Order: sequence, then structure tokens, then C-alpha cells
Amino acid sequence: MGFKDNTFLLGFLFLIFVIVSGATNEPSSPIPIIRRSNFSKDFVFGSSSAAYQYEGAAFKYGRGPSIWDTYTHKHPERITDGKNGDVAVDQYHRYKEDVVIMNRIGFDAYRFSISWSRVLPKGKLSGGVNKEGIDYYNRLINELLSKGIQSYVTIFHWDVPQALEDEYQGFLGHQIINDYLDFADLCFKEFGDRVKHWITFNEQYVFTINGYATGAFAPGRCSSWQPFNCLGGDSGTEPYRVGHHLILAHATAVKLYKSKYQLAPATRSFRCRARSTKCTPPPSPSSVIAPSFISVRRQLVHCRSPLPS
Repeated sequence: MGFKDNTFLLGFLFLIFVIVSGATNEPSSPIPIIRRSNFSKDFVFGSSSAAYQYEGAAFKYGRGPSIWDTYTHKHPERITDGKNGDVAVDQYHRYKEDVVIMNRIGFDAYRFSISWSRVLPKGKLSGGVNKEGIDYYNRLINELLSKGIQSYVTIFHWDVPQALEDEYQGFLGHQIINDYLDFADLCFKEFGDRVKHWITFNEQYVFTINGYATGAFAPGRCSSWQPFNCLGGDSGTEPYRVGHHLILAHATAVKLYKSKYQLAPATRSFRCRARSTKCTPPPSPSSVIAPSFISVRRQLVHCRSPLPS
């Protein structure tokens, strides 16, 4: 009996020790729950997407190919899992389900992009407007509004129409400025009565560097001395040409919008979405700080300084 009693007592004491130890390891105060009330009343909650990554229906309903269709089909080895956006998450067919989910979550906004080659299959007005593409975006915008969700529309999210890439190498050619302007004008005309927030370009720096300096993204261009097995290009000059044309295209689109479509300055917002990468230098010689600073400056100042507000 004595042995059993001692065993029970030791077990009981061990249990108390575990409970007490666990309690002392608990945080002194629980992590606070984030609520809407923690934000200002005009804070906008929402989700975002890109046409090629979400829509699917890549070769249906009058849509022409983009550089990403060509890139993923001709060079699947350059994609991590070898897949493409032919179907993606099939938002083209399932947008109503998506809007129901966004409404259930309580989102105020949905940021999506317009597929250039879905509304202009040849990339140009002269090549014809695809009415089925226009109708799709009208249905999406109207469905969002029916649930009280505002559309934040990105005009260009990296998907240059393949027709323009074939004709003058897309954003390497100065012709892209006028063709982009026509594309933006079409979007403003068709959707501007309901869309109050526009983004001209998504992450120009990412598009420029990955597409024309390292070749990681479509159209996969970089110098031959780069160890990336690119599809042609010049990392020393092409990113600057592309960046220059992006800035000019943004400027012409904003000028057009303000002169032709914007009735009152307070009724619309216009943005060019930039992205910067954190550059943390090693904690040693001060000389390494300069390259990091220059990297951030190149991303932000080169991209943002010339842009009209």
C-alpha cells in the first residue's frame, strides 16, 4: 500500500507541476483580436487578383493570346510547376460564387485586372473590340455592385497581347504608348460609369526587372551572359527602355482620364501601383549601405518621381 500511495502522490505532484509550468509559459496577455473598429471608418478591406492568374477561359469567347499564354505553353520548364493559366481558378465562369464569398467575408472592394487581349484580341482598336470580353467585365462589375463591393480596376497586370509582342516587341517599342492609351480609353468608356478607382500599372518594377533583366517572367528576356538561359535580350538597356515607356504610358492615360472622364477631382482615385523590395545591408563596412540605398532608390524614385498625381 505504501508503494502505491507514494506512486499516486508522485504522479499527482507531477501533474500539478505540468499545469503550473504550462501556465507560466502562457503569454501574459492574449493576442488582441483585430476588428474593423480598430481601423478608421474609411479604411477599405478587400481582396485582389490578376486576370491571367484567375480568369481562365484563356482561349475562349474571343480572347486573344497574351505573352503569358505563349511563355507558359512554349516554355513550361521556366514555370515552377510547369502549369499555365488556361483554366486557373476559372473566375470567368465562377465569378458569381467568388462575389458571394467576398460578400460573406465582408469585403468592401475587389481589385482585379482587365485582360488586354480579352477586350482587344489583337491589342489594337483597329484589330476590333471583343464584345464578349466587354460583357464579361460588365457582368463582374455589376455583380460586385449588387453586393455593395467597389471595383478597383488594374488596367495592365503584365499581360501584353501577343500580337503587339510580335509586331514591335511590346513595351520595348514606343508604339505601345498609343496602343495602351487606346486600351485605357476603352476601359474608361465602357466601365467608368461604375468604376471609381483605377490602377494604370501593377508593379512596373517587377514587370521590368523580371521580364527584361533576369528573364524570370514573360517575355523571358535578359543578356546572354546571365546564367538564366533567357530567350534573348539585353539586361543593360532593355529594362530602361521598358521602364521609360511604362512611365509615358501612365502619364498619357492619366492626362486622358482627367481631361475626358473625370468630372470632379474628389470622385475618382488614380494610382500607379509600385512595389519596393526591402534591402538590408550586412552590419559591416559603411560602404555596403550605398548599394542598398541605390537599389531602393532605383525601385521607387525612377518609377514614381516622374509620375503625375
